[in-house]
Amino acid sequence: MNEYDSDKMADVLRACEGMEPTDKPEEADVILFNTCSIREKAEEKVFSDLGRVRPLKLANPDLLIGVGGCVASQEGAAILQRAPYVDVVFGPQTLHRLPQLLQARRDTGRAQVDISFPEIEKFDHLPTAQTTSGTAYLSIMEGCSKYCTFCVVPYTRGEEVSRPLADVMRDVQELVAQGVKEVTLLGQNVNAYCGTGDDGETVDFAFLLQAIAALEDITRLRYTTSHPREMTQRLIDVYATTPKLVSHLHLPVQSGSDRILAAMKRGHTVLEYKSIIRRVRAARPDICITSDFIVGFPGETEQDFEATMKLIDEVGFDNSFSYLYSPRPGTPAAELRDDTPHEIKALRLKRLQGRIMEQEDGVAQAMLGTTQRALVEGVSKKDAQELAARTDNNRVVNFSGAASLIGGFVEVKITQVVRHTLRGELVANAK
Repeated sequence: MNEYDSDKMADVLRACEGMEPTDKPEEADVILFNTCSIREKAEEKVFSDLGRVRPLKLANPDLLIGVGGCVASQEGAAILQRAPYVDVVFGPQTLHRLPQLLQARRDTGRAQVDISFPEIEKFDHLPTAQTTSGTAYLSIMEGCSKYCTFCVVPYTRGEEVSRPLADVMRDVQELVAQGVKEVTLLGQNVNAYCGTGDDGETVDFAFLLQAIAALEDITRLRYTTSHPREMTQRLIDVYATTPKLVSHLHLPVQSGSDRILAAMKRGHTVLEYKSIIRRVRAARPDICITSDFIVGFPGETEQDFEATMKLIDEVGFDNSFSYLYSPRPGTPAAELRDDTPHEIKALRLKRLQGRIMEQEDGVAQAMLGTTQRALVEGVSKKDAQELAARTDNNRVVNFSGAASLIGGFVEVKITQVVRHTLRGELVANAK
């Protein structure tokens, strides 16, 4: 979501003020920080980064500095108290107002703050995305209404609001016109999508996926992030009927302990989660499952953690985002008693990540020698002389090839497994 929002900030400033991104902060007319408040360290990093650009502001008083995203939504004008050289503060729902906020700062000489929650107004004011990679993100809904006890998102992004079906389909068509072949649908709980159809009736996420997949020029569909409570049988059935939907599902579970899940207010049990995975694999046997885990939630016992490790072994996750619990201001979990020493939590996290890595490597080894259809997304981050492509099950494979292949699909034979990535060779029937 943050990558998507950052791209939209650039699109808005390009369309309204003719600005272009620069890799050199000292040359910038505007410096923006798009922030996240999911974890404490990310929040503190914002102020650390602000401190690093303060000398640029002193050297160039016309430089405008902005803070957007969820930290901005959470802290608001308090950011100006801690960093008075900041010029604009805006939330995730008001990034489309960025040009007006910057102009108001120039006109009045006063810092501007807008962290309001206009529902889906921003989507009506965003210019068409510009992309050359053949893949693009598309936000279909905003906010979250689940109110997990550890999470600040409902307070920083607001309640769940879905975009009308026609608006989403229009955006997909605009992306197709630029040569986009793969679309990743975004939302805090993307599978909770509940939009208004052309006839005024409500359509669900399964319907939306099928509608987009019906477009001839769309070759591949992804989505993130989903919630187990919204993993309906209708959605699971789409995996059986829609080959364009990739063989990868990111479904956060957070813990393998029912007691902790209840304390987190996740709204599902371990058995219900495993039932979802079983049904998804019945519909798509080769699917790769990834997830999120929070280690060290207040009150987590050794028994609770062992239940999480048991779930990991039973499900066989391909990858995960796993973190130590970080209390967020204003959330119910921040008030819970926490007696577990940090050292024990850190050891648990290391063990969990090690086991997931073993499973990830197992999936990669099984791909060795196979030929995978992959979308070439750009130049490899590890070697500028190579290209990077993404397989159907969300693995990155680096290979030698001409830059003209970027944005298209190729057939790549997997020749080597490297940590977190694959190496391959372009085969003769590339397309």
